[in-house]
Amino acid sequence: MQTDNYQLLIKNILQNPSRYNPNQEIVYKDQIRITYQEFHQRVAKLANLLTSMGVKQGDTIAVMDYDSHRYLELYFAIPMIGAILHMINVRLSPEQILYTIDHAEDDIIFIHKDFLPIIEQIKGRIDTVKNYILISEDENTSLENVYGEYEELLSKQETLYDFPDFSENTRATTFYTTGTTGMPKGVYFTHRQLVLHTLGVSTSLNASIYQGNFHEDDVYMPITPMFHVHAWGLPYVATLLGVKQVYPGKYIPDLLLELIEKEKVTFSHCVPTILHMLLSNPKMENMDLSKWKVIIGGAALPKAMCKKALLMGIDIFTGYGMSETCPILSLAKLSKEELELDIDTQCDIRVKTGKTLAFVEAKIVDEEMKEIRHNGEDTGEIVVRAPWLTAGYFKDEKNSKNLWKGGYLHTGDVANINEKSFIKITDRTKDIIKVGGEWVSSLELEDIINQHPNVSEVAVISMPDERWGERPLALVVTNKETEEKEILSFAKEFIKKGIMARESMLLKVKFVASIDKTSVGKINKKALRENFSAKQ
Repeated sequence: MQTDNYQLLIKNILQNPSRYNPNQEIVYKDQIRITYQEFHQRVAKLANLLTSMGVKQGDTIAVMDYDSHRYLELYFAIPMIGAILHMINVRLSPEQILYTIDHAEDDIIFIHKDFLPIIEQIKGRIDTVKNYILISEDENTSLENVYGEYEELLSKQETLYDFPDFSENTRATTFYTTGTTGMPKGVYFTHRQLVLHTLGVSTSLNASIYQGNFHEDDVYMPITPMFHVHAWGLPYVATLLGVKQVYPGKYIPDLLLELIEKEKVTFSHCVPTILHMLLSNPKMENMDLSKWKVIIGGAALPKAMCKKALLMGIDIFTGYGMSETCPILSLAKLSKEELELDIDTQCDIRVKTGKTLAFVEAKIVDEEMKEIRHNGEDTGEIVVRAPWLTAGYFKDEKNSKNLWKGGYLHTGDVANINEKSFIKITDRTKDIIKVGGEWVSSLELEDIINQHPNVSEVAVISMPDERWGERPLALVVTNKETEEKEILSFAKEFIKKGIMARESMLLKVKFVASIDKTSVGKINKKALRENFSAKQ
């Protein structure tokens, strides 16, 4: 009997819950509830629809939708027939969206009615798309110039589909990074990579029973856009485990909190800016959050935010990765002994980058690719190898070679590592500030300033200085009237204790009404440098 031909395909992720937990729910806002059995049938209907439209292996099908059960169906149906799922970042500019559609060579776009105005702006210049399928939650929406409406088309399809076997190295997904220069770069992943990432994340999350685990009794709700790195790959993990899933649609704070409370959500993930928005909502104060586990990624988790969440009962911890890594590489999970530490010491651990997942090899190296010492002080760039990292940038050989220089994927993140193999990112290589020849970490300065009670948000960037070359500039959003000298005095107390380099004393503070964010909610330091650095 041959056993060596078994292929790691996305369809295998769907087998377990469909067989063993068919009545578990998948919820969309407060509108729709379907079981896993119904979900599997809808995936089959989608496959029948796509093949009836002539979609074949290797074709690219794009999606523009909010976080929904529909998006989850497309996560499965498209790659399961051998086509490629392109998750369009709906927060990009119309010109950037046009570029990604043409660059990915999209054949069909599933589009929520809210995003039709974007397509109308660029439709005459789109070269590859043959058909549009409208996602409408309003029966009165016009269907002009589209192939049909999602639910209406699905209603006409059969509930069975014989999903084929093919090579596990077939490309399954693609999406575009929001780079700091030029147009977005496309990254792509195979079935094998997505299945192994799903298994690696699941194994590492559940390696300890004490904290941050993810199991079949959880209720999962992502608060990371599904167009962004497969929502960190966790919808695939949730489906493999057969947990109840809740999709909130458009991110409206009151609705998110309502769903957390009503559906008894116990596991989520988001960027710090989203959590900050929720923690600032007065409704949070009357909620029982003692069973809510939240992974924070995409940007550094400020210690002050971590402490506030812990005091509210939230099991908060950091996850690390990037678009090119599928994404999760490490998690800041705590041991039984570490959970007995005081809250401030716990925060110091929870805000770190954490320990690598199973199958991930990470090194922190100097400019000659030599490993630095594991002393928690020396810094270098994180380089990684794992079975689920992108092979390169789509149609971009030059940047692909730079990404994989020396046989490791270069993250561009500066970090240290301690004797327990806990990694802590101290900055991005492009964000670190060089003051008089000495490096100053913008992230560590942000973490200190964030602990001031009157600070709501902060971003630290470099500004030119005739004497020192560069000096740090803190852009601060306050929640109460505050003077610059208060922030400076607060920060300098930490610096005097030796927590920050003395070069940080050259810090300058500027109060702002808001801080620019990228399309996925990260602080946009490139825009901040353009807007503020040269003006000081």
